[in-house]
Amino acid sequence: MNTVLENIRTRRSVRSYKPDAVPRELLDRIAEAGLCAASGMNRQSTIILEVTDKNLRDRLSRMNAAVMGREGTDPFYGAPALFVVLGLREYPTYLYDGSLAMGNMMLEAHELGLGSCWIHRAKEEFETPEGREILRSLGVTGDCEGIGHLIVGYIDGDYPEPKPRREGRLFIASDDK
Repeated sequence: MNTVLENIRTRRSVRSYKPDAVPRELLDRIAEAGLCAASGMNRQSTIILEVTDKNLRDRLSRMNAAVMGREGTDPFYGAPALFVVLGLREYPTYLYDGSLAMGNMMLEAHELGLGSCWIHRAKEEFETPEGREILRSLGVTGDCEGIGHLIVGYIDGDYPEPKPRREGRLFIASDDK
């Protein structure tokens, strides 16, 4: 079977992680998968932050929990590493481009035997003065919007079971008789 399709079929969102650090080589491969994602007119409007610094990871977790109104929780489920995907608003396809990058990255994490999960609220985080300051401190310039966080790590426990696929979502218009 095609390994791409197999990874698409078997990838799941993981919400329980071991604290073990993920090797930089694996994180770099995940980032590369995001940077290689298709983009509107090949404008490559996506910016990716690779975060393994515990202080910054925890700061982003606190910011994310505050947006949810759930201070004191860890919306990153203990994952030791995360990526923040941003889109440059000057390009009309930035949201789609960033979403494609997130998809590629989730599939590459799965291929590497790592768990991952898309965590929302990056938009709200990076619209705050604190979020903008984090971007400036990392050298990120331009008018960016947060697309999502991709938490990554080694799975703690069993891999989630697949959910049934909902029927009635494919419609075919064909000349085939």
